[in-house]
Amino acid sequence: MQTSHQTTKLKNSPSGDGGFSPSGAGGRPLGFLRWLFAWRYFRSKKTTNAVNVIAWISVLAIAVGAAALIIVLSVFNGFEDLVKGLYGDFYADVRIAPSKGKFMTISPEQMNAINKVNGIKAVSFVAEEKALLVNGDAQTIIYLKGVDSNYLKVSRLQNHIMHGEYNIGDADNPLLILGVGVESAIATDASESATPFVIYLPNRNAKHFNSLDAMNSANINASGSFLVQQEFDNKYAFTNLPFVQYMLDLQPNQYSSIELALKPDVNENEVQQQLHAALGKSFNVQTRYQQNASLFGVMQLEKWVIYCILCLILLIAAFNMIGALTMLVLEKQKDIAVLKAMGATNKMVQGIFLNEGLVLASVGGGGGIILAFLICIAQLKLKVIKLEGGTFLIDYYPVKMLLSDFILVTVTIIIVALLAAWLPSRKAAQQFFSLKS
Repeated sequence: MQTSHQTTKLKNSPSGDGGFSPSGAGGRPLGFLRWLFAWRYFRSKKTTNAVNVIAWISVLAIAVGAAALIIVLSVFNGFEDLVKGLYGDFYADVRIAPSKGKFMTISPEQMNAINKVNGIKAVSFVAEEKALLVNGDAQTIIYLKGVDSNYLKVSRLQNHIMHGEYNIGDADNPLLILGVGVESAIATDASESATPFVIYLPNRNAKHFNSLDAMNSANINASGSFLVQQEFDNKYAFTNLPFVQYMLDLQPNQYSSIELALKPDVNENEVQQQLHAALGKSFNVQTRYQQNASLFGVMQLEKWVIYCILCLILLIAAFNMIGALTMLVLEKQKDIAVLKAMGATNKMVQGIFLNEGLVLASVGGGGGIILAFLICIAQLKLKVIKLEGGTFLIDYYPVKMLLSDFILVTVTIIIVALLAAWLPSRKAAQQFFSLKS
């Protein structure tokens, strides 16, 4: 004896279109029933063992992809924080520079306007120019930065002194603080060198660049060296502001920039707007981010490129999920026929297998995220994974976990799961199955 096809409706159905009312069986909503079916299908033993194997492979692939995304993004966050900290030690919160030319003249009125801006903690004046530093037969081009006594209030350079001490001398007896790259280029030890170097700076009043008086020179000793970041260490040297102004024939109120330190919890963008309004278009006011916009832009780009590459792991998991769900649909043909015979709509059947995809993604993604969280905690506490080479400021991979990364990875997994489950679930809903004894 044969049963009718699945299109048969139950006559005593409480709803007009089948045995499943909007509130579901026993008063339970249909959404709950779809999740219940999906969970039972996930847990139940399949008649074909290959279905179980493929399903667990997709779960494992999602877990690996989720863990890899969280760990790599957290490591990128750690390195980004480290680099920002190093650049923050070297660059001021806000920098005022001339819009045109190398140097600017600051009037008392302009200085008063700067001091009236709310949120400024300290002000330091800087004169900077390229120079040639010679030590016997060794020589190198440097960026000589003349700073005043307030410079340590806007910069944390003193925390990075490697040899000697932070001492820039005065106009009559100037001293140099060299980057360790500069120190190596001129073959000296800044903390022990007793022989003065010769420093050459351009003569701004020279009529001809090739003439003998095109450069001003002076003897100068070193008091110490600093190690911040290779970009700075290889080209910068510091001395006192009056000496550089004298060598460049600048007036006492002429500078190349003014560097500002802000009070805690002050919005640097608001300070920037106030300074723009007070000083006008003749000055270029930059926040710390704008002083290093290209660096931070590249770091963000690298992070997103790595994110896209690691998403390929999830795409591989998606193909496994498509295979697992397709085989599950074939496995549950009779179940689908019974459900439709009881009045289940195509939408409900499709929802069951969509939810099955979400169950696979939830188990794999949840496990991967928890695993990544534990690995990151272990790295933060125990410094398990070390950096090779021994030439870095730290000897371990830095890690910083952000809630936004966890949300991003979770949303990515959900989207991948829905896309992977859509085709098998749609075929399950539209395909015709019949029950035969």
